Amino acid sequence: MLRLAITSRLLCQQLIRREVAAGLASLHSSTSSSALSSARRLAHTHGINSARSLSTSQPKLQSEEVEVTFVRANGERVKAKGKVGDSLLDVIVNNNIDFEGFGACEGTLTCSTCHLIFSKPDYDRLPEKPSDEELDMLDLAYELTDTSRLGCQITLSKELQGLEVRVPATINDARS
Repeated sequence: MLRLAITSRLLCQQLIRREVAAGLASLHSSTSSSALSSARRLAHTHGINSARSLSTSQPKLQSEEVEVTFVRANGERVKAKGKVGDSLLDVIVNNNIDFEGFGACEGTLTCSTCHLIFSKPDYDRLPEKPSDEELDMLDLAYELTDTSRLGCQITLSKELQGLEVRVPATINDARS
């Protein structure tokens, strides 16, 4: 009986891995890196290592890192590193930085809690302009500026090395 339960559990895990891998593969070909990141986070939450089944290239021995400085409303500067391809939300989560309420929707673009404010030169060098969906969420953010973006929508690249962003004092969770 115990052997049957273990076998059933293993089969279920394999089926889930295949479905997640297939979903991630289709997302990879047609979706942004933030959607992929969300799907990978979901897979990780369920204990599924999706990266192993999706890899199509030789693994790098060392991923390139980008340093980012987050400036709190009180002026405190928090330096963190993220890997090329991570979102700014990923950098905060992966470095366990405590910005209360930050990233409440986990990068699904359904809130404005990862609102960040960029200097004009840094804003201008961001590789992508905000989508209509991001602009809709930003409309609900507190302390909105012309150089505001959502951290879940900014993907790190080598060109963003040394980026500095300001974290607003208050957040507005558009979902509530």
